[in-house]
Amino acid sequence: MVIILLLLIAIGLLLAFTRWKTSVIERDAPGIGELIDVGGFRMNSVLLPAGPAADLPPILFIHGASGNLRDQLFAFRGALQGRADLLFVDRPGHGYSERGGPENGFPDGQADAIARLMDKRGIDKAIIAGHSFGAAIAASFALKHPEKTLGLLFLAPATHPWPGGIAWYYRIASTPWLGSLFARLFSLPAGLAMLDAATHAVFAPNPRPADYDENTAPQLVLRPKTFVYNAIDIANLNIYAARTAPLYGDIRTPAVIVTGDRDDIVAAEIHSHGLAVSIPGAKLLTVHGLGHKPDYVTTGLAIAALEWIAGHPVDLAAARTEAQQEVLSATSICR
Repeated sequence: MVIILLLLIAIGLLLAFTRWKTSVIERDAPGIGELIDVGGFRMNSVLLPAGPAADLPPILFIHGASGNLRDQLFAFRGALQGRADLLFVDRPGHGYSERGGPENGFPDGQADAIARLMDKRGIDKAIIAGHSFGAAIAASFALKHPEKTLGLLFLAPATHPWPGGIAWYYRIASTPWLGSLFARLFSLPAGLAMLDAATHAVFAPNPRPADYDENTAPQLVLRPKTFVYNAIDIANLNIYAARTAPLYGDIRTPAVIVTGDRDDIVAAEIHSHGLAVSIPGAKLLTVHGLGHKPDYVTTGLAIAALEWIAGHPVDLAAARTEAQQEVLSATSICR
């Protein structure tokens, strides 16, 4: 009887902590975009309009797993603001976007939602830039909405089926009923304890910017509902990629893939190389010593790729060489 009582007290304390800490996280990292109805649910996004000297078409940025729009916003705003209409989105169920229906547990459902958001934002066509999981959505977007796709930028993409499974906590969290209970009890206390090491690991072997966590609020994914939605996304990706990857050859738009040979999050030889083989004319830019965050570590190369996609006379090989030198220099400094 005493053991049961202690267990109930522990569960109550964990539930109370999660509720309190969720409110603290949302107070410290409030929504910075605009919520817009896209057909039964609302998506959050930030639109930075082009300036008078704009030289690029609209660009839409799609963040990866466990992220939110702040991730791409802080990577690219400083270098690109004014040059184009820039649209940064919280994917359905992430950041401050509502989840919508079960179709949003798959990249094509999220691609459709983003296409509707583009319409509401007055953007007819755009270059679609996707990082990691966001690259699977970018590829699906090009397949389902080619009339809206001016080009594709894949950054450390996760787009193909891979051997093995997913982390045990994602398996549990993606399980109906059990996942919700697990997230409400454990995702916040355990996640907060691991967050700093986790964000360093995403950048490894490259240095993580000192203000990265402060700027991008990765703790938003630890809120119970978001944690479950993120787990469902990840649990669904492998089977979705298995049936979708054979269709990538139908993509007929300029595409650039920026990847690193030290990416321990997604395997470049499976995803990036797979895209380069599948998409006609795709350009593969591999940077030695680069991990999973080319958006931050080799921002200049990503921008050169966007310029090339837009038709500017850019030497991508030279841009890759410059990025390579920057990565090697930063690595030597860190040592």
